[in-house]
Amino acid sequence: MSSVSPHDQWDVHLLPSAADKSFLVTGGNAGIGYFVAEQLAGTGAVVVLGSRDRERALAAMASIRSRIPGARLRHVSLDLADLAPVRAVVDGLGLDRLDAVINNAGVAIDEPPRRTTRDGHELMFAVNHLGHVALTRELAPLLSAAPAARIVTVGSFAARSERLDPDDFQTLRDYRPGRAYGRSKLAQMAFAFELDRRLRAVGSTVLSVVAHPGGALDSLTPPRAGVHAVTRGSRLRGLAPGLLLQGKDRGAWPIVRAVLDTRVRGGQMWGPRAFGLRGAPRLESVRAHMTDPAIAGRLWDTSCDWAGVEPHLTLL
Repeated sequence: MSSVSPHDQWDVHLLPSAADKSFLVTGGNAGIGYFVAEQLAGTGAVVVLGSRDRERALAAMASIRSRIPGARLRHVSLDLADLAPVRAVVDGLGLDRLDAVINNAGVAIDEPPRRTTRDGHELMFAVNHLGHVALTRELAPLLSAAPAARIVTVGSFAARSERLDPDDFQTLRDYRPGRAYGRSKLAQMAFAFELDRRLRAVGSTVLSVVAHPGGALDSLTPPRAGVHAVTRGSRLRGLAPGLLLQGKDRGAWPIVRAVLDTRVRGGQMWGPRAFGLRGAPRLESVRAHMTDPAIAGRLWDTSCDWAGVEPHLTLL
């Protein structure tokens, strides 16, 4: 699976040109997604910010253009909590091919009660996972039209300590927000690894890759006008965590490498170098519970059913 030496160097500040490519970043108006979009915009690519809030997307685009004059940016309306409109996103892109979709958008709930979408799905599982399942399937024709497209799923360190229950994927029993969030991210990651296995089985040129930002905190993130403000108090709160963690600008590095590095292969996972928490991007080992074939198979069939998409790969 690995084609990159553990001592390989990748310059996060000197990215290769991608002027002939187009990328879609879900949740590209804030957080990790914003910095992924900003860094990709610097390569000359067309970067589409998928966001349900048009004004916040416009503010993010203005911030990127203030740092990268001439950045080629677009916005597409995207609400992953509502599965029906997700299926119309392709028409709003105005592209004849897509070189990568970065499945980044997500929601984290800090306290009960358990919340559901209009489709009846647990909110975090729906937005973080099911919405991306539906979106990726709708993007299949555009991804297939690119010579070597990538589906980059943004995972989380939180998924390491969680396990999926095939009889309770959406945490109906004994709901706890932190656990439900970790399970939703684990579902994303497990689905992405299973997706790549199935893509290889049908001889597709599209790759499915997982990347995670490690420990990325707002208090360690540099300011961006109209997107992210840094107060003196937040800077002080970030001093101690800064010894182990990092800002969201650096958290974007493994994701950007997963998009751009020609040596990346399907089924890989990329994360920060130092304990998976901070630093330059590196290739990581994939943990067994993320690729368990029995659970992955159940997750695949159930997710496709709930997302309303065909489980058999025909277009990717």
